[in-house]
Amino acid sequence: MMLARTTQRVEEMANFSANTHLPVLLREVADLLAPRPGDVIVDATVGAGGHSEVLLDAVGERGRVFGIDRDADALRSATRRLARFGARFVPVHGNHADLGEILVTRGVDRVDGVVADLGVSSLQLDSPERGFSFLQDGPLDMRMDRGRGPSAADLVASLSETELKTALRNFGEERRAATLARALVRERDLRPIRTTGHLVQLVERVLGPAARQYRIHPATRTFQALRIAVNGELESIQGLIEGAVSSLRVGRRLAVVSFHSLEARAVKERFRELAATCVCPPGLPVCGCGRVNLVRIVTPRALVPSPEEVEQNPRARSAQLRAVERV
Repeated sequence: MMLARTTQRVEEMANFSANTHLPVLLREVADLLAPRPGDVIVDATVGAGGHSEVLLDAVGERGRVFGIDRDADALRSATRRLARFGARFVPVHGNHADLGEILVTRGVDRVDGVVADLGVSSLQLDSPERGFSFLQDGPLDMRMDRGRGPSAADLVASLSETELKTALRNFGEERRAATLARALVRERDLRPIRTTGHLVQLVERVLGPAARQYRIHPATRTFQALRIAVNGELESIQGLIEGAVSSLRVGRRLAVVSFHSLEARAVKERFRELAATCVCPPGLPVCGCGRVNLVRIVTPRALVPSPEEVEQNPRARSAQLRAVERV
């Protein structure tokens, strides 16, 4: 009965208009977590609340969903959307890297599932004042939590040429990182780079017309690099996975949706480490570490959106879903 209701809710959301903020791989997440009545679930990156809505329907009157997000605007939006669930939805303004600590401070010892939808949300991309998109002009901000830390403009203004090059190369996989870093330093000496439009014009000028031959916009890698640096996104994945695994009941699952190769690699490598039973150097006659695996990988290959989902929601095209089960 509950599974049928969950499936029906997923199908209803799949029929929303293209203008709706659609949760990615919703059916697959619901299938992997298999929520039951009375479960306590964590949506570690609640965003607009799409995953949480389906999970709340599934856990019923006795269940709860903790919705965590660094973005106060997104959290308010999700809280409005999920108001009909009352106290069963618990909004938390915080970083998913602190998931374990967040649960402990709220008296929660074990949970029955965790989902995390990494990266930037549609709400953020579609808001020019947030500075995440190179398609609209706005302040060069990119902070998921606007109350904390330096903005992208601050980093562009303060990082050395070497530091800029490293960020562009490591976080954006930008082949011409050195050239771009040099140009950024020269430009900021002439006038501050404070808007997304200014940054886009600079990148296009430096990379030249040849950059237009590639599938992605010339500024894609630069914006990705700055966003990851501003929000410490790769470091946060480590805390997320460790906090989730330590909080899961045996037999329950963590599902993580990633959107670019750096996120995907970080998730995959950490899952493999936690699933390994021995970390001794090769060649030892017997195991000396005594390590016991903490999880079982339930997605040997990442799940990806169907062609139908990508057609309805083009932003889902790069999504990859991986999951582990606590043992």
